[in-house]
Parts: sequence; structure tokens; C-alpha cells
Amino acid sequence: MGSGMARRLLGAGFPLAIHSRNAEKTAAFQAEGAIAAPSYREAAAHADAVVSMVADDGASRQVWLGDNGALAGAAPGTVLIESSTLTVEWLRALAGHAGARGCQLLDAPVTGTKPHAASGELTFLVGGPAAALEKVRPVLDAMGRAIIHLGPAGSGALLKLINNFLCGVQAASLAEAVALVEKAGLDRRKSFEILTNGAPGSPLVKTLFARMDARDYTPNFKLRLMAKDIAYAIAEGKQHALDPVTAPAALRVFQQAIAHGDGEKDLSAVVEQFRTE
Repeated sequence: MGSGMARRLLGAGFPLAIHSRNAEKTAAFQAEGAIAAPSYREAAAHADAVVSMVADDGASRQVWLGDNGALAGAAPGTVLIESSTLTVEWLRALAGHAGARGCQLLDAPVTGTKPHAASGELTFLVGGPAAALEKVRPVLDAMGRAIIHLGPAGSGALLKLINNFLCGVQAASLAEAVALVEKAGLDRRKSFEILTNGAPGSPLVKTLFARMDARDYTPNFKLRLMAKDIAYAIAEGKQHALDPVTAPAALRVFQQAIAHGDGEKDLSAVVEQFRTE
């Protein structure tokens, strides 16, 4: 995701400094015209906007607050854009750290997968100050097709967690449905045409079914990251006096898939645990 976003910025003519834990990725972007910074701190040192796209809260803390973190290098007035799928609690804490530095934070997670990032078709779900959003709107425009401002800090993060838990529940139920069709000996082609073209056939179901049918689990969205997002959503629900039922059930299905050895595959691999029983 981050690679596609960075290439969109380069293609739009933005001067770009990058730092990645993956030295090969850093070298590739340097060859394309980016400045290879030796640390997050130095990548942020001369930037008007700093964008982070990482896996989870722990990685985000390391980017912003770790040794040579980006926040230490950011000048007052810099807008920090956190596009990872993270907890609301951490995003609000990070907004506090940013404010103490004289910076502003936007939580701006995205909907879409790696192909959407590469083609600039992401949708940004933004929480944080409206003035900060307007300041960096051209940056987000270069990477996405839509920018939706949802309210104060944490608003974008919360809706992204809700979005992903709903996707995870659909994926888990689809996996069981596909396995039931196969184990019961129903006509696969006719059954799947009805399921994907009828009422259950959401865009997500159609996309995941095609991958399940082909057994092509090249990662567009890693299965283990969906499990992480569902767990974050469950915790957030409890913060709002909601005791979720479907999310924990879906999480168990994804955790079983990880135990099955499919955590690094595309989330559509969630079906394989049922096929081998």
C-alpha cells in the first residue's frame, strides 16, 4: 500500500523523502527520484506533510515516537497523516503528541487494496482539524479518488475499523458457504452464480469468491491484518458499551486460518481451513 501511495506522489511531482525498514524498497524509490532518508526523523525533517502506512499500533508508535522517530524531526506546523488502520485510542494519543510538538495530526486510513493504491483510487476516511486537511488536500488528491472528512481526531480510524470488521464478517461467512457447497456436492458453477449474482453478491463477496474459486491467494490484503482489524474493532465496540457477537465469531475463523498457516496469504485464503477438514 505504501509503495503505491509513494509512487503516486512521485508521479504528481511532489518532492519525496522516504524511510522504510526494507532497504530494497528504499533503494528502488531512490532510483525513481525519491530521497532515501536514513531514519524516520530525517525523512520528516524538511517535510510539510508526513505520511505513514504501517501494519499496526506498535509499528506506528515506532515510526512516530521511536528512536529517531518522525515526530522528533517534524517542524512546527507540519501536518502528520497516519493512513494505517489503528486503534482510536492510539490515534488520539498521537494527536496529543503532535499538538505538543506544534504539529497537527490527521487520521486518514484508506479503503482499497494494493491495486487501488497504485492507481490512485483510494478513499481517505479523515479525522482531525478541517484546516489541516485543506492544507494537505493536494497530497491526498494525488493518492486517492475521494476524501471524506468525518470529524475530530479518531473519527476516520473508527469508521475504518467498522468497515473492516463488516468486511471480515462477510469473508468468514462466505468461506463457510463455499465449503458447504463443495462438501454437499452441489453444482459449484450454478451455486456460485446464484450466490454472487443474487442478494448476497456484494462487491466484496464477488471479489473474494473469484480468488477462492481460483485458489489464488497472492496477497492484496493479508489475512493476519484482517484478524488484527477485527480485534481492534471488538475492543472499540466495548469502549462504547457494545458487546459484539458477529465480530468475535469472525475473529475466531480468521485466527483458525492463521493457525492453519494462511496468515501471510490474501484474506480469501480463510476458506482453506474448511476445505481440508
